[in-house]
Amino acid sequence: MTNHTFPMKKLTPFLLVLPIVVLLLIFKLYPILIGLWESMHGPAFYAAPAPFVGLDNFARLFTDPVFWDSVRVTLMFNLLVNPIQVALALGLAVLLNIPARGLNVFRSIQFIPVAVSLPIAAVLWSIMLHPEQGVVNSILVGVGLPPQPFLNSSDQALWVIVLIATWKGVGYWSIFLLAGLQEIPSSIYEAAALDGSSGWRTFTSITLPLMKRPLTFVLVADTVTNFLLFAPMYMLTGGGPARSTNVLMLESFRSAFLFSDPGRASAIVVVLLVITLAIVVAQFRLLRSRH
Repeated sequence: MTNHTFPMKKLTPFLLVLPIVVLLLIFKLYPILIGLWESMHGPAFYAAPAPFVGLDNFARLFTDPVFWDSVRVTLMFNLLVNPIQVALALGLAVLLNIPARGLNVFRSIQFIPVAVSLPIAAVLWSIMLHPEQGVVNSILVGVGLPPQPFLNSSDQALWVIVLIATWKGVGYWSIFLLAGLQEIPSSIYEAAALDGSSGWRTFTSITLPLMKRPLTFVLVADTVTNFLLFAPMYMLTGGGPARSTNVLMLESFRSAFLFSDPGRASAIVVVLLVITLAIVVAQFRLLRSRH
């Protein structure tokens, strides 16, 4: 009987993870392979099958100034929003970890932006930031400052999108960082206090090193999420003004559904996937080298 149960014990871990592996293959790997295949095909007309064009879609992309503008905007957006979101989420998590009266109420309030759906959030912000009737410009005029064009300005639109994405995401990522903070034993902080360590020294020498794994997860997950974000740009600016908010995902969406060119759209997604993977790998290596 032992001979029969021993192989089963060895197979049990594989059987337990098998459903997850199957789901990953179906919902992750299969779409990637489909995207690669479609990126090598041209647009289909009427009932004719899409012609195989090889790497022509990528060749067209690399000579297209609109594509390179989208690459620049995507990298600029992520260069701005990712550090801001992670830093604010960490600061919020530290505040949420301080024992205080009414803390549960504050935790509920800070999570409200996460509970608001992205389309509704975009509509609310578009109303508040309206250049003539928005409440934000009313406040600016009330304190003696000139009204701002916000989403109608090519210089301000991307910053407004960064603000909206930060407002929407900080509360979500702070939950993960708060869980990491609560995993740090209180005895470590008690020993630091006995040694006379200041609050800032304790934070930089104890909290941050012990928060390396949660911070790595949040940074990588936040990067991937923001590289795929395009709903606020689509709903609020349509990629404008002057393509200042035209990120790669929005350009892919426009290629597929506005210009009926799924091959170009898939090629853009493949390039975006390569860029995202390269940045994520660089983040892992950078954080590992600082261990």
